[in-house]
Amino acid sequence: MEDFRKEFQEQNPDIKSMRDIGKACGEKWKTMIYEEKVQYYDIATEKRAEFDRAMADYIKRKESGEDEEIDDSDAYE
Repeated sequence: MEDFRKEFQEQNPDIKSMRDIGKACGEKWKTMIYEEKVQYYDIATEKRAEFDRAMADYIKRKESGEDEEIDDSDAYE
């Protein structure tokens, strides 16, 4: 729906509220047929797979200690 959001903002430059833009996106989504929505489902599936891979990598690094956060509080004493 990012493409719709951009188009909506161009056509309605006076509307700045994300709430109003989100409502317009929701209304558009409700009127779309399944065939129109499929492309967005595909994008969401790809992004979810990308997130899952990144999260798995993060968890591996965290468990192995590679991603330890450094405590800087002692450095200022």
